[in-house]
Amino acid sequence: SFAGDSSAYEAFTNLKELGEQRQVSIKGAAIVQRGEDGRIVTKDSVESEHAGTATGGLIGLLVGILGGPFGVLIGGATGLLIGSLYDVDDAEETESVLARISSAIRPGQTVVLAEVDEQSDDVVDQAMARLGGTVLRRTVDDVEAEIAAAEHAERAAKREARKQLLETRRSRAKEEIRRIIDALKSRAHALRERMQAATHRL
Repeated sequence: SFAGDSSAYEAFTNLKELGEQRQVSIKGAAIVQRGEDGRIVTKDSVESEHAGTATGGLIGLLVGILGGPFGVLIGGATGLLIGSLYDVDDAEETESVLARISSAIRPGQTVVLAEVDEQSDDVVDQAMARLGGTVLRRTVDDVEAEIAAAEHAERAAKREARKQLLETRRSRAKEEIRRIIDALKSRAHALRERMQAATHRL
């Protein structure tokens, strides 16, 4: 992440150059910007030699999660942590990777997301430091695990929402059925009373 948008674009160019010089191996990278509505838009991306385009690889999945409704939740003030899905005691291990990444992309900010293989941290750190950038690293395994967990949680939430809607629909249907039956009973009762009154008069 950077203080200004121009630095992010320059960093993206520098990162691609480092890849071309084989100082690092870039599997996918993208410049993304979060709008005031929380959505994330990809401004530019770089193709990977091994994993296809950035929009079709891990970076694309990451942008999809962080830019969707689930990403708004984990990056918002509610502090919903995907890490709570894991049954571990260590606080470091329960910190949500996606929440940390999402919180680093503030509304109106442009950042660079990249999947990079590197021999050491120095090459990227020095290149970004010259532009006033802050580097946040997380392992691919951790990111993939939380993307899978987020997908599972989102599907579970959708199933629960459908269940609630169905129950509400059935409840309303039962209420409508009860209203109709009560109305029929009332009409039948009124008809019996009229017949009894007519018989009495005869």
